[in-house]
Amino acid sequence: MYLTRLRLDPENRNTMRAMANPNQFHGAVETAFPGERRRSLWRIDTLQGQPCLLILSEERPDLTRAAAQFCRPGTEWETLPYEKLLDRVKEGGSWHFRLTANPTVRRDGKILAHTTTAYQQQWLLERAENCGFSLAEDEFLVTGNRWYQFYKKKGDPHKVSLLAVTYEGTLTVRDAERFKQTLCAGIGREKAYGMGLLTIVGV
Repeated sequence: MYLTRLRLDPENRNTMRAMANPNQFHGAVETAFPGERRRSLWRIDTLQGQPCLLILSEERPDLTRAAAQFCRPGTEWETLPYEKLLDRVKEGGSWHFRLTANPTVRRDGKILAHTTTAYQQQWLLERAENCGFSLAEDEFLVTGNRWYQFYKKKGDPHKVSLLAVTYEGTLTVRDAERFKQTLCAGIGREKAYGMGLLTIVGV
């Protein structure tokens, strides 16, 4: 696995449009892996006030086209092996985390977004054990909510509407192998549109 970061140009018109339509970033991520489609997670993050495209993938991405589309001339991306971090994950270890996810509930056959902070927090708490970690209500916060509405392709009559919720806080690893699987596979729905990537740093 590899973790890659590409610094975006927030004044670039393509970047501005893509920030409102994650389908465009989805396309850029897809083109970074020619040939057979590979599993990858991504999200838009912020580093020192600058937006970044963060990608977790099985193979090293080639972001030449994405850099030309969304970055200042000469921008290069950074790719690091993910195994070094995975090797540090142990039962009982505490980590600071950030997650952008799409918390939803199924009612009457429909998928609905959780729109209140309390339900958004409960959604993550309910998934913690199955994902190999624990956290308490006072150990994390919902730090962002953003609605996206877009069409997957031109002429599509059905608009995609989804809510991106960002969580930040501290978690404790309870099942190291299951937690590693969560780091690599993500949490929740809409992973193609920048949801589900859980990142951690040491406490």
